[in-house]
Amino acid sequence: MGGTYTLITGVSSGFGRSTALKLAPNRKLILSGRNADKLEAVRRTCENSDQHILWVRDLSRVDGLGDELASLLAAKDINVDHFIHSAGMIMIQLARATDMACVTQLFNVNLFSAMEILRPLVQKKVNKGALRSITLISSVAPRLGASGYGVYAASKGALNAMSLSLAVELAPAIRVNTVLPGIVGTEMNRENFADPEFVAWVRATHPLGLGCPEDVADAVVFLASDQARWITGQEIVVDGGRTVLSTPPRASKTGRD
Repeated sequence: MGGTYTLITGVSSGFGRSTALKLAPNRKLILSGRNADKLEAVRRTCENSDQHILWVRDLSRVDGLGDELASLLAAKDINVDHFIHSAGMIMIQLARATDMACVTQLFNVNLFSAMEILRPLVQKKVNKGALRSITLISSVAPRLGASGYGVYAASKGALNAMSLSLAVELAPAIRVNTVLPGIVGTEMNRENFADPEFVAWVRATHPLGLGCPEDVADAVVFLASDQARWITGQEIVVDGGRTVLSTPPRASKTGRD
């Protein structure tokens, strides 16, 4: 097979799916997610569908993750030039009822899986020095205090902090940035957006009104392009002005893209 690919996690829905659809006309993609049927449906929707590769993997389990990716690259004789970590999980947990098994699962998906995937991608003997950019989809949650969001905000805050150090460590060959979305309707929070009161609240707390996954995907696509060649170590906020306001976010149900 051979060639250079862009790896995107969390492709089954939400930001990952929108990003894949935007990149598919001009790039070969490794589409990663935990549901093979959903991944295949996204692949068929993408332009040039026959040139994209599926990597079915549940990122809540990180054991062996990096080695599996290295084996995939070797088996296909391919390398990765851009890594976009869109996989994400959210849960509301009050401090008095913290479930550490759930905490571990959330950190695995939001943070530790990205770390494990990056390990082979930055090894020249594995990825042949092909990696040029890393874009991590985070959240505005670390910038806003809200009851029950401590664990989720901590995982995304750690992702942001990691990106700053990686931007220094991997320069000048590799750029590293994060994208911080506001509250956007995706599969992960579909139940909430079915509630008219919730939608009205989101509209009221985002000065530019409701956003969509494509708004976030546009920022991701930009950061993974040569137009962003002099941008690294940045947290790009795409929230319709949400962080301009001081109203705390309303709790939503547990979800995962």
